[in-house]
Amino acid sequence: MQSSNPVLNRSSAFAPGHGQAYPGAAPYGHQPGQYGGPGVPPQQYQGAPAGSRPMTLDDVIVKTAITLGVVAAVGAVSWIAVPDRLVLPAFLGGALLAFAIAMVLSFSRKINPALVMVYAALEGVFLGVGSKVIVNLFAKGDASIVAQAILATLVTAALTLGAYKYFAIKVTPRFQKMVILATMGFAGVLLVNLVLGLFGITTGIGGMGPMGLLFAALGVGLAVFNLILDFDMVEQGVRAGAPQNEAWRAAFGLTVTLVWLYWNMLRILAILRGGD
Repeated sequence: MQSSNPVLNRSSAFAPGHGQAYPGAAPYGHQPGQYGGPGVPPQQYQGAPAGSRPMTLDDVIVKTAITLGVVAAVGAVSWIAVPDRLVLPAFLGGALLAFAIAMVLSFSRKINPALVMVYAALEGVFLGVGSKVIVNLFAKGDASIVAQAILATLVTAALTLGAYKYFAIKVTPRFQKMVILATMGFAGVLLVNLVLGLFGITTGIGGMGPMGLLFAALGVGLAVFNLILDFDMVEQGVRAGAPQNEAWRAAFGLTVTLVWLYWNMLRILAILRGGD
């Protein structure tokens, strides 16, 4: 099935090993034992089941808008409503619970839309209170950097989509493996840094100094590569006539990447603003 979107409409076949919504997810039509994670059976689509229509690009756009809308709405409420004494529990709780649910969704053969909404709400709590803390503590109270980070995220995503189309970027299995391994390594470093921080050991990786700026920039770069995987997943899913419900998987993958991109953009802006 051809995509109706001229930006996503490339002449590439729906091939094994292509099209992954997010690091760790089972790609459409991948070979057994590839990319699905330990114990995750291969996920293949030969088209939508009889009696149901296939996923379309419009489905992905609408469901992604809904998911991001939940993130934004809950984030705004959390910014206003969470009292100062609960900021740290809300921040850590939102981050850890969102991560746990993301892992469940990533390795589920069948996507659960309700669980995607729960994930979006938890990310909203994390981003709402986290953005407020960064603004107040590291950006001299200048809340305009939140709007700037959102704009930078949207512009970066649009430029990445344009590059994906006009430079005919091909998501090969090798490219996919490299992005996934790099992302897992980056996440592993952040996890170790978090554990060390609990014991009072600081590395600067998650901080707001030069090391933090470097890692935030690396995070932006990896987010861009993951967006390319997301766009390829959408294109290949539409082209192959994946089940309509899989639009929620695409929406989830795009939300994960865009949240990650926004957070690192916000950190970069706050570090630069704090150094003025």
